[in-house]
Amino acid sequence: MNSLSFPNVLLALLAAILLVGCASAPQTDHSSRYTIAQDRAPSGSFDVSGLDDAVPKYEAPRRAGNKSPYTVWGKEYRVLASNDGYVARGTASWYGEKFHGHKTSNGETFDMYAMTAAHKSLRIPGYARVTNLDNGRSVIVRVNDRGPFHSDRIIDLSYAAAKKLGYQARGTARVEVAAITVKSDGSMFLAGKPFVPGDTAMYAENPVRASGDIAMGNRALFVQLGSFSSRDPAEKLLSQVRSVLENPMRVRAVDTAEGRFHRVQVGPFSDEHSARQTQSVLEARGFDRSILLTDTH
Repeated sequence: MNSLSFPNVLLALLAAILLVGCASAPQTDHSSRYTIAQDRAPSGSFDVSGLDDAVPKYEAPRRAGNKSPYTVWGKEYRVLASNDGYVARGTASWYGEKFHGHKTSNGETFDMYAMTAAHKSLRIPGYARVTNLDNGRSVIVRVNDRGPFHSDRIIDLSYAAAKKLGYQARGTARVEVAAITVKSDGSMFLAGKPFVPGDTAMYAENPVRASGDIAMGNRALFVQLGSFSSRDPAEKLLSQVRSVLENPMRVRAVDTAEGRFHRVQVGPFSDEHSARQTQSVLEARGFDRSILLTDTH
């Protein structure tokens, strides 16, 4: 009969203890999503005065992000069969740096500087007009994520969208959410009623058209890399951009309700495709916080 020596028994016992400990210990995710304990706004002052709303367009139905039902934190949620006619009032929150650069529910990358939102039941991707009931401001966002999973909130806006609505400092706001649906023929409906963006004052002035055409008059497309309350950091950023790019660029001072800002912009561009290409080049060179907007020549 074979028997284990005392040292071997001790080693076997220690290995068993370690195995049980590993099996019961939670796995730690060291990604930046979890290294930030609480969500927060980006550092510095982000100027949204020139940021356009999302531009509704027809997008074929997708499976990504539309599983129904789905369960989060033990609670089951169902995705709407259609966004047609959806309108609701409730509390909006926002999300920012903690989730910036990570995947949304439909596999896209969350950008806290873009006009996007998360919703528990609207089909994604989709569009919605969100109105701050306290100040009357409205924005149009592209819904591409799920959440917020708090019983008292109906929508989570990106930091940029929340700032345009004027509640980023408070964290939440009373809002109305009205779905915008776009048919394959291009016709649009707001909460089930015919909708023409150009005929409503609540729609962003001179948005970038889905076709890629730029706004008429003295406005054009620019890639904006930053906006600062003082000119010195703007000039410093402009110098850095000039070292990697030969396109026309500028620092433009603009007065807003929140004070004077100095915008670092590359452009103007004659079409959206050229602007997007330049934006990709800049991102590859480390300038990863740019936005595409229309601005005055």
